[in-house]
Amino acid sequence: MAWKTREQMEADGQRLLAPYAQKSGESRGREYPEPPHAFRTDFQRDRARIIHSRAFRRLEYKTQVFLNGTGDHLRTRLTHSIEVASISRTIARALSLNEDLAEAIALAHDLGHSPFGHSGEEMLAECMRGHGGFEHNAQSLRVVDLLEAPYPDFPGLNLTFEVREGLQKHANERCPTLEAQVADLADEITYYSHDLDDAVDFAILSPEQLQEVTVWRDSHAVVLRRHPDVHEPELHKLIIRDIIDVQVRDAVTSSAEAIERAGVRTVEEVRGRTAQLIQYSEELAAANRDLRRFLYQNVYYHPRVAKVNRQACEMLRAAFEAYLKNPELLGEGATKRIEREGLHRTVCDYIAGMTDRYLIEEYGKVAEQPPAA
Repeated sequence: MAWKTREQMEADGQRLLAPYAQKSGESRGREYPEPPHAFRTDFQRDRARIIHSRAFRRLEYKTQVFLNGTGDHLRTRLTHSIEVASISRTIARALSLNEDLAEAIALAHDLGHSPFGHSGEEMLAECMRGHGGFEHNAQSLRVVDLLEAPYPDFPGLNLTFEVREGLQKHANERCPTLEAQVADLADEITYYSHDLDDAVDFAILSPEQLQEVTVWRDSHAVVLRRHPDVHEPELHKLIIRDIIDVQVRDAVTSSAEAIERAGVRTVEEVRGRTAQLIQYSEELAAANRDLRRFLYQNVYYHPRVAKVNRQACEMLRAAFEAYLKNPELLGEGATKRIEREGLHRTVCDYIAGMTDRYLIEEYGKVAEQPPAA
């Protein structure tokens, strides 16, 4: 036969993946049963459903750190998600885990993120105080379970249990699959490295400041030993590349050691643990905590970043209040959900799904609307 069947792919997984990896043929399935595909595993189908969703396409115009549109080379939520997926596949492959599952979780992990980055998330959480709150991981699950509606027979994307489990980042009492843990750690590696990269491109970090950071300083020294004549802008790109390589190598070796020490042999034994097995070494974990503090002190709340984010978030608040006063402005699709979901949650869903530029446009239309009679 010239093509490989799903059953053959699943058999390959049983033969090639680690015993504690989540096998595609052993998925707990979907909430709404569907017939299996002839030549795609369930996790491959999930990945395709995520990529083809409207929420995924909208990530192109959602801020990562620097307000969308302020620089052609700065990351967006879409490029961030693609980078997380790439690193997830690398780590999963090295550890003989299910790459398709890790990638699907990585691609979906920010589907619920609000416009205007983390500042927008904080503002939306403030608007929802007393009404269930807002947290982008939980919102990602709402997106794939409810708000995306491409199929006539069921709500949402009807993703597998394992992908949905991986999106419940802060809701699991037990550990999720190792593939979900890989996507989680890959998210950290990605934003550590590309937030530094973007901050240098955005010219808000000086060479002297960067030398305060162990992760940067170590990779800077390595790059100069390899390329003593290199200068900017190539220099900092090589440093970022080395930082990513160091992080991934450490995650692979440290996780492999942790898995061996734990002695897990099945997915359920992984789930039965209280501490994650995909991890950094203690030394790199400490260095990353310092890097995280550095980013918050010098990047995320830098005046050039904070000022535009604050202005954008005030637009978000004003639009939220305008929709509460005039629910008919939400449009037919959203207003249908008010009776079931409540007005505040419906408005929250509507705004969380917006791109930065669409929210700015809507703000201009709705902020000055008089209350409905």
